[in-house]
Amino acid sequence: MAHQHVHSHNHTLTSLNSIFIVCIIINLLFVIIEAGAGFLFNSLGLLSDAGHNLSDVFSLLLSLFAFRMSKHHSTDHFTYGYKKSTVLVSLLNAIILLIAVGAIIIESFYKLKQPEHVSGAAVSWTAGIGILVNGVTAWLLMKNQKHDLNVRGAFLHMAMDTLVSIGVVISGIIIILTGFVLIDTIISLVIAILILISTWKLLKESLFLSLDAVPESIHIHELEQHIAQVPGVESFHHFHVWAMSTTENAATIHIVLKDLLQMEEVKHAVKAELREHGIQHSTIECEAPGSRCDDSCCCK
Repeated sequence: MAHQHVHSHNHTLTSLNSIFIVCIIINLLFVIIEAGAGFLFNSLGLLSDAGHNLSDVFSLLLSLFAFRMSKHHSTDHFTYGYKKSTVLVSLLNAIILLIAVGAIIIESFYKLKQPEHVSGAAVSWTAGIGILVNGVTAWLLMKNQKHDLNVRGAFLHMAMDTLVSIGVVISGIIIILTGFVLIDTIISLVIAILILISTWKLLKESLFLSLDAVPESIHIHELEQHIAQVPGVESFHHFHVWAMSTTENAATIHIVLKDLLQMEEVKHAVKAELREHGIQHSTIECEAPGSRCDDSCCCK
């Protein structure tokens, strides 16, 4: 059973590595095309979207690096291995996106004061390619995004980029039909707002996980009720839950038993309850009936 679990886990990581490599290549090629078109046709919308896509490429590279690091075995100094690198990379990706948003907003206000001619046809055709590239990338990441914060962040960014590219196509069509070149700058501001909205949750969750907060996927109060109802549990304290990585969670808990003879049964039941709620690694300490916690803030 253990062998099957490890095989499945390694297969998932290998699959994700391949997916990330494909996504990186196609997005990097598109960044080069989009940036070239932006400079050639003087489109802030294309340049800002290219800058954002470049940050996505960097984010994908970081995520790939974090996944590979998480596969390394533990050492005497890093007893958990390098699993936490996936959380730190998620936080770094969110920060990079916020910096990109700031750069887009500053440049947009500059362009509002000094609008320049933009080729609507070039903008539309280039962004049309972006819809295809970002859409394919989001589709490749969609399957695994529910189970990993890094993959979810990448998926949300690519899905949002697809919508952004649709917006840029619309701005190009408006320029062709009306000659209203300011729409390109307005669209770039809309891009910045959309990026900010999509990044906020990633930033908040990554920051919380880096501070060892309870992962959002775990409903702690519901879990506490289930543990309290396990037969043989008198009470519990020093219950801590944190993320070892973006895919693995850990917990420690002190269980006060009703009967010491039930120790093994209670430990097995509590571990099963923790696994059911998404906690793969747990350390359980059992205490004699009537034991009291010496730290009131950790008692339940």
